[in-house]
Amino acid sequence: MPLTRKTLVGLAALAALSLPGPAGAHPHVFAEARLDVLVNGDGTVKSLRHLWRFDDLFSSTVLVEFDQNGDLKLDDGELKEVSDTIFASLAEFNYFQLVSVDGKDVAMNPPPQLMANYDNDQLIVMFESEPKAALPLSGKVDFGVYDPTFYTAIDFTEDANMAVADMPAGCTRTVVRPDPDEAISQNQESLTDAFFSDPSGTDLSKIFATRLELNCQAQG
Repeated sequence: MPLTRKTLVGLAALAALSLPGPAGAHPHVFAEARLDVLVNGDGTVKSLRHLWRFDDLFSSTVLVEFDQNGDLKLDDGELKEVSDTIFASLAEFNYFQLVSVDGKDVAMNPPPQLMANYDNDQLIVMFESEPKAALPLSGKVDFGVYDPTFYTAIDFTEDANMAVADMPAGCTRTVVRPDPDEAISQNQESLTDAFFSDPSGTDLSKIFATRLELNCQAQG
């Protein structure tokens, strides 16, 4: 199947095109990430700020596809087309966000916009989203990023890249990096044969995702 501009940049859309068999279950796009959790004065989560820096190969592919005037750079108009394409493609997948309280998923509003930049031969994507309802930091609250299609590997190379601004005194912070074998073992009952033959689209890739875990006492 020929790759179109949308399939090259629409990270989730790429996987939706279904590379045959197990090949589609391995990452083909790689990005280094930073996640900042912003906290209100009352101890509720204000927003999540995301920054993803993509690998050179994928970035150069984006440059070739979107450089309409052939000047080997992306001007403001071309960058807007890149950001609009990614924005639309990731909407179905909640922008790859993982947010949960005591193991229960938390709904997030779509980001109002997504910004793309091209710096030092790498595509950079930035956006900010807010919880749909008030999200108090109480109990075990997890934040992370994962691609349910297994097509994109988004990694936090350093623990410091998962940060909390103005974290309440009653919270402790831990970066959890699951061991794949342990994650499969711990979730064996929920994993079906379909997951092992082709895990893309099962939404279970979150069990492998690096996450920022906050354990917080209830605010008085």
